Amino acid sequence: MVAPFYKLHCLLKRAQMLLLCLGIAYLMAGSILLLQRSSIRVAQPNLASLPPLWSLSAPPTALRTAGLGMRARSRWVAIQAASGGGAKAGGRHWTASRSLGVQHLHHRWFHSLLPESPEQRVSVQRSSRHKGTYIGCFLHNASDRALGGTMLYDLRKMTSSLCQDTCSESGYQFAGLEYGAECHCGNRISSPRAPEEDCSLVCRGERGSPCGGVGRLSIYKVEEQLPGHRKFRNVHYRGCFKLLKSIIGTFPVYSFQPNLTMQSCIETCTDKELPLAVFKKPHCFCTWTSSLFSLNQQSDNQQCVGNHTIAPALTASTQPDHYQVYHTPVLDSRCKERMFLPQRSSSLVALSSFPGAGNTWVRHLIELVTGYYTGSFYFDGTLYNRGFKGEKDYWKSGRSICVKTHESGQKEIEMFDSAILLIRNPYRSLMAEFNRKCAGHLGHATDAQWKSQEWPEFVSSYAPWWASHAVSWLKFGRRLLVVHYEELQRDLLPQLRLITAFLNVTMTEERFLCAESNQDGHFKRSGAQRPSFDPFTPDMRQMIDSHIHAVDQALQSRNFSGLPQEYLPR
Repeated sequence: MVAPFYKLHCLLKRAQMLLLCLGIAYLMAGSILLLQRSSIRVAQPNLASLPPLWSLSAPPTALRTAGLGMRARSRWVAIQAASGGGAKAGGRHWTASRSLGVQHLHHRWFHSLLPESPEQRVSVQRSSRHKGTYIGCFLHNASDRALGGTMLYDLRKMTSSLCQDTCSESGYQFAGLEYGAECHCGNRISSPRAPEEDCSLVCRGERGSPCGGVGRLSIYKVEEQLPGHRKFRNVHYRGCFKLLKSIIGTFPVYSFQPNLTMQSCIETCTDKELPLAVFKKPHCFCTWTSSLFSLNQQSDNQQCVGNHTIAPALTASTQPDHYQVYHTPVLDSRCKERMFLPQRSSSLVALSSFPGAGNTWVRHLIELVTGYYTGSFYFDGTLYNRGFKGEKDYWKSGRSICVKTHESGQKEIEMFDSAILLIRNPYRSLMAEFNRKCAGHLGHATDAQWKSQEWPEFVSSYAPWWASHAVSWLKFGRRLLVVHYEELQRDLLPQLRLITAFLNVTMTEERFLCAESNQDGHFKRSGAQRPSFDPFTPDMRQMIDSHIHAVDQALQSRNFSGLPQEYLPR
């Protein structure tokens, strides 16, 4: 009996050794293949002048959030630990000594979310299949910015047409694509040309068209439209303002047209990349955001009713007059640039809220007013594509001014040193979150969905969460600033000053004015398309009202002011 067992034991040992050898051979073959692929472009001489790039955290294991009722948290901790945590604590950039090959590999890896194909690089002679006109390849780095307008990210679906449509709707004449997934807009090209072979990456959502390269833009002239027919998004009426003509005369752009219209004035200022259009027919002025157009300076709109009559030229400089002011699609350049913190912070600040309480909108405001990216405890590809670069950064990196979270467990709360606790009326929060689950960040649920069984089940599970979230943070949070969504809407600038003081950031008046002018951004759901009936039953209201009282008492027990009066049972 011993002999067969001995033979079996020897056989198993040989099998283990064989499997070990095969595993080692497999790993060595993979490493050799990786090294061969990584050396493809290291020796290219015409890219040697590229600047160092921002260091980025490892990508998440999943690109989309989980299904209904769940949010995916990015699992980057193990990757960070294995790679040594990326840049050192004091650093933000790749060092200048890093070779172009390393930079190229970094971006190649960063955009490897889709499998490569033989068409990963496009022939520059291939005819493009887009509706605009291809201009060429241009430098786009820290010193030479080809286009200075807005940016859009879409790692999976970026196409030249999508980029052109976005830039056109935002009022720009040129669209530039970089890294195969980033879209830049502008009305003027401000950098020299680069060799066409530098722009050999293709768009992630469209094979066969040049889509930039490392520090290079493939620039297109968007499709021409007749004056007065250009359709812009994100144009806002700022109000009617009483201004001295001596002040008006100092604005950088002035246009006089006998048949001037509000639309043509907005087009003129958009083409000049200025954020404000000041209109009184037949006069059109374009200027930057300034304290002249603060919300508390507005006049009665009836004072601007006569703006459509022909007015004399600029005379009587001391005589005030009323002008209609519109915010163009152009983002004021003074609050356009954003970055990660120049030095890693050892203190983690949470931006905590119940889902549907306006966390995305508040992140947009914080980034506008501080110029620093906000991070996230989760990963939301939709938000990253809309410009929230902090979505991809590991939430504990210390590079973000604050970190979005919806967690409410004691362990998760105590991981943060301080927190901004954002609270919104539970009736509005529940409706907003149900809209998001049914139709995305900016969509609306249908009447059929509001009448379905899913809605009462949602309320019965989420309403207690609204209360427990606030109560838990009030109980376990170390240092808190409580912000009510409705008070932020009513008194934007005073509330933003409280937030920046809590974040220990000193801001200029210009950035506050930029935030005031661009407060909506592209992240607020329209108030239209609400259900045609009251979705809350009496039983739902009774339950929600009891939770409102519980949160109100918890706030007062920690010496905060209670909930706004409008929250309380009606």
